[in-house]
Amino acid sequence: MLVVTGSAGFIGSCLVGKLNALGHSDLILVDDFSKEGKVANYSSKNFSKKIERSEFIEWFGKNSKDITCVFHIGARTDTTEFNIAIFNELNLNYTKSLWQICSTHKIPFMYASSAATYGLGEFGYDDDETKINDLKPLNPYGDSKNDFDKWAIQQTQAPPNWYGLKFFNVYGPNEYHKARMASVIFHSFNQINSTGKVKLFRSHNPKYSDGGQLRDFVYVKDVVDVLIFLFEKHPKNGIYNLGSGKARSFSDLAKATFNALGKTPDIEFIDTPIDIRDKYQYFTEANMNKLKAAGFKKEFTTLEEGVSDYVKNYLITSRYY
Repeated sequence: MLVVTGSAGFIGSCLVGKLNALGHSDLILVDDFSKEGKVANYSSKNFSKKIERSEFIEWFGKNSKDITCVFHIGARTDTTEFNIAIFNELNLNYTKSLWQICSTHKIPFMYASSAATYGLGEFGYDDDETKINDLKPLNPYGDSKNDFDKWAIQQTQAPPNWYGLKFFNVYGPNEYHKARMASVIFHSFNQINSTGKVKLFRSHNPKYSDGGQLRDFVYVKDVVDVLIFLFEKHPKNGIYNLGSGKARSFSDLAKATFNALGKTPDIEFIDTPIDIRDKYQYFTEANMNKLKAAGFKKEFTTLEEGVSDYVKNYLITSRYY
């Protein structure tokens, strides 16, 4: 049996869908299933058992002999949450418990790290594990992910195959429940439908034009393909970037959304809120050489292709992946 934590969430539910498509139905789904907005993400999926996040570690300790791999995608991902105790419980200590069980029982383990660990990018965006102790995340969420990465690379007892994935700006189907934490594509689609225009943050950095701020946007279907590659091929253990490897502007993203809807772009720029202005990232771009060297050869979906697929095949029809 395979375990997918965060299976009612965005990336986790897409992973479950991909595993189903590949013939895997003997799955253990783990999440906080009390949130009704997530039900549609997993209700049509094939799985063996559904276990509440709060009960899973005890269950796993007793049933580890039946598990062949753990995809730990679940996490508290709210970058505006500043209660460090929540992140220590759900992101740091919870992941340590899963790692320790997987280590003891020789179970392959993958977990979601984050590009938030890179902070303002002053040390670049290379997944070089020797640089992890230098990184300076901008919020408790990023700290919790970086703290686990630092802990993982120090362990002498580890799962037989383990991978930490630094997700960059992931977008795609099954993020309907994420509200303000959903991707800019999701919000752009809704703004266009309700007002005919998209609002983007004005640049407060003279090096970048309004809307010219750059991010590494990566389609969730590509993210899932990488997870499957690691599961099937078992390359060298360690921490890997997971972005497209190509920074694109928010203006590009908005225009791609308008184009997917067959509408003429109409973009309005608004000031970046004062409280986040000094922590605003103007550039992120994953160095993907490590994953490519590990054997992942598939080309990543371009922003235009990904936005078109997402808008036309999911958002317009409210479909799930």
